[in-house]
Amino acid sequence: MLKFAAAAILFFSLSPIWPLGLNPLPGDPFLIVNKRTNEVAFIQNHKVQNIITAATGKTDDLTPEGLFTVTVKAADPYYRKKAIKGGDPRNPLGTRWIGFDAENTDGRIYGIHGTNDPSSIGRYVSNGCIRLQNEAVESLYESVPLGTKILVVTSAKSFDELGRDYGAIKKDN
Repeated sequence: MLKFAAAAILFFSLSPIWPLGLNPLPGDPFLIVNKRTNEVAFIQNHKVQNIITAATGKTDDLTPEGLFTVTVKAADPYYRKKAIKGGDPRNPLGTRWIGFDAENTDGRIYGIHGTNDPSSIGRYVSNGCIRLQNEAVESLYESVPLGTKILVVTSAKSFDELGRDYGAIKKDN
């Protein structure tokens, strides 16, 4: 019985659905993508450390919203749709891939990635992924381990407010 109780506590403490309110162990770091502003916030040590301009879906429904988990990371990712090797200047995924499990996928469909078209950043142009400048995604790639939570929203709230709502930023900050 004690093992069951310990397992239940561990499960619920790691679950985004904590039965007693906000999850007391939200994870660190934490990413927030706001489709309204086309920006990504990198939160670490319970503070917004960096805000990066991004590109998101051509239409509102293309970039899924919700709380997801980073499940795959790849340097110089291979672009399967057109069989373009990583490192090729024609590769639209740029230099890094940080994939997450949106819509019950395995992290190989939706992700934060670089681009071979820097002029697309800040616009609504993707087929669902979140694009960053290659330099920005390379920096983020080093700081985001597998298991990191990523929140994708369309919101008028600030990143600080969203971070507090999801427990990534302490209420007194």
